[in-house]
Amino acid sequence: MTVSPLIWGITVVVILALLAFDYFFHIRKAHVPTLKEAAFWSSLYVGIAIVFGILVLIFGGPVMGSEYFAGYITEKALSVDNLFVFLIIIASFRVPREDQQKVLLFGIVFALIARTGFIFLGAALINSFAWIFYAFGLILLITAGNLLKPEPEGDDTADNFIIRLARRIFHTTEHYDGDKLFTMENGKKVLTPMLLVMVAIGGTDILFALDSIPAIFGLTQNVYIVFTATAFSLMGLRQLYFLIDGLLDRLIYLAYGLAAILAFIGVKLVLHALHENNLPFINDGQPVPVVEITTGLSLSVIIGVLVFTVVASLVSKAGKAQAAINNARRHAVSYLDLEYTADAAERERIYNDLLEEERQIEQMEPKYRNKAKDVEKIRAEVAEAHRQHEQHLAR
Repeated sequence: MTVSPLIWGITVVVILALLAFDYFFHIRKAHVPTLKEAAFWSSLYVGIAIVFGILVLIFGGPVMGSEYFAGYITEKALSVDNLFVFLIIIASFRVPREDQQKVLLFGIVFALIARTGFIFLGAALINSFAWIFYAFGLILLITAGNLLKPEPEGDDTADNFIIRLARRIFHTTEHYDGDKLFTMENGKKVLTPMLLVMVAIGGTDILFALDSIPAIFGLTQNVYIVFTATAFSLMGLRQLYFLIDGLLDRLIYLAYGLAAILAFIGVKLVLHALHENNLPFINDGQPVPVVEITTGLSLSVIIGVLVFTVVASLVSKAGKAQAAINNARRHAVSYLDLEYTADAAERERIYNDLLEEERQIEQMEPKYRNKAKDVEKIRAEVAEAHRQHEQHLAR
């Protein structure tokens, strides 16, 4: 189905309006979102995406509708995985809690811009070179393999080459000045960490696009569906970050599920490439008679794998232990960092969460409790948080 320029224009305006609404009514004034606020707006954006999918199903037909939902679910799962990296970057740069929403919104806008560029580039390549499906399939298979590799030790900072170069060339300060990108220090104009964290987020967005765009092109070559499924998967990601903040570590099998999905789509792309083959060194340049995977089967596999991996993660004792220990460490470090938040209620919430996580850890079997890295360091940070809280109460 061909989408008219009018529908394209209305869709783009609606997406831009949602982003503008998000900024002016939620982000402009720095604050820490409550769980209720995050849950409401996250549900609303998911609801908007579903309603849009139903409209596609009604006016575009079952094939187009199935392609949208398959693409949306895949991109949403990849976006949740991206939140792990956002969490590392935000923690590494010690972004104040009140300003984290602005960083996330910038990440979402930049991701939308980067992925839109890759979408139209990918569409142009597909229209010009049928063999590009081989390349896309190979990219997804390599990505799937990388997801199965254990994470290297100490890979918990965002101090990449671009950030090191920026720190070396430009005058930078270690302290934030609200959400300002520049500030005055000793009479000189300097960069704040806010600009650096946005550079780090933007760089990772480009890397994410290299994986996500081939994945969705493996499900549909309809550029309108690719664009809308990608855009709506990013909508509400900021609220989702605060909603599942602390639960991300529970999803210990998500990487395996995503690896399976990307490998499945990679195989689907290779099969499609064989079906459309025109490379002279494969079957003398003639199409290869292979079975092609339908959109319905793709949607079933994607949903099935995600449901299985999420449920398996949530019931896993190892996942519960890892989440509690990592969150206890994160909350202890946040409580000790005086620049993390200026909101007394937020600091008290962090401390109460720390107490709850300690209770959970104490109830766990030692074999799960002692598997964490740097156990002694974590205990020392938690103990220091308790000491400072007692000093605060004694004042």
